[in-house]
Amino acid sequence: MMNNRVSVPLYASLLSMALLTACASGDPSTESQQVSQGQGTGQGETANGGNDKVSTGEEGTQENPVIPYQASVLATGLNAPWELVNVPDGRMFVTERPGTIRVIKDGELQSEPLIAFEAPFNEEGEGGLLGLAADADFENNGYLYAYHSYLEGDEIANRVLRLKVNGGQAVIDKELLGNIPGGTNHNGGRIKIGPDNLLYITTGERYEPELAQDKDSLGGKILRIGLDGSIPSDNPWPNSPVYSMGHRNAQGLAWNPDNKYLYATEHGQRNYDEINRIEAGENYGWPEVEGDEHDKGTYLAPLAHSGEDTWAPSGMAFIEEGPWAGSLLAANLRGEQLLHITLSEDGTQVEKVEPIFEDEWGRIRNVTAGEDGKLYILTNNRDGRGTPREGDDHIIVLTPES
Repeated sequence: MMNNRVSVPLYASLLSMALLTACASGDPSTESQQVSQGQGTGQGETANGGNDKVSTGEEGTQENPVIPYQASVLATGLNAPWELVNVPDGRMFVTERPGTIRVIKDGELQSEPLIAFEAPFNEEGEGGLLGLAADADFENNGYLYAYHSYLEGDEIANRVLRLKVNGGQAVIDKELLGNIPGGTNHNGGRIKIGPDNLLYITTGERYEPELAQDKDSLGGKILRIGLDGSIPSDNPWPNSPVYSMGHRNAQGLAWNPDNKYLYATEHGQRNYDEINRIEAGENYGWPEVEGDEHDKGTYLAPLAHSGEDTWAPSGMAFIEEGPWAGSLLAANLRGEQLLHITLSEDGTQVEKVEPIFEDEWGRIRNVTAGEDGKLYILTNNRDGRGTPREGDDHIIVLTPES
């Protein structure tokens, strides 16, 4: 299987963000980050078997990447935000891991939450309120879809709920899928509605690696269900929500709307974090292989992995408009950066992985593409592993330069 990460320092005052128009991704005198790149062809090995360095100057030192965006702060004082979604009436909904969905209206963070989850909701460790998605017909039906941890007896599990929003409040409408393996760590948690109008869900393996290779377990998988909780008839395995397997702790999902390719981020065991292209019914190898290891084509290789570095990748976005259109962005937690991922023209290979905003804002949980080419960044310094600084956690907006 494959894994990845990249450790990176932190501090850079949010007061200076207006000056980040063309900030450096790191110390130009340091060795540039190495990234192994693979074709993800199902051969279980990387394309060149080697490490491709991010863009370098003539003398081999790392160039300062030009950032064609202006950074500003949209909201402060959030508590470990995990996901942000936009709805047609202009509001934004943001999940906080301790169990509330916050509302941003007219550019202001509202004091009253949309909903605050109660027992059997559970927020131990990395669990709690994680992913969120808005129905394409939200304007008419008011449906949101949420992923959260809860107690099933004495055990931690995860479930997917459909919420009904009416005005400024939401209520639980229906449980779509429950008893997803959970624990204090490795709960997966990203949910997205795909181009096929079906719900895709990443799950973790709660430190039980064998779950990822067990087709009868929902742990260590990417799942696919209908918006009513039904199992699609064209899922790879009959009567099963499992769409792909062999994942360790995938936390990012993003589609290219033109070719419908699905990409995912995945945490490695210590390093070897991954960028994968997800295909129905494929096995991505955890815990049998990682990085450049292979086993006669049994497992699908990553498009790219971090090698000996650590990214701890979480949310990701495919950029459809603006200066970085056609590329991927991935949030890094321990790496404390974003990854700008340049894809080949056909989308089947990674051409370059470039770290940006290194050490500017601390741990970054998610990046979301919004309207007019804007990008929204969620910091996660209050998640129990970060170093909170004044105003954390933040929502940072990247606005394309004209």
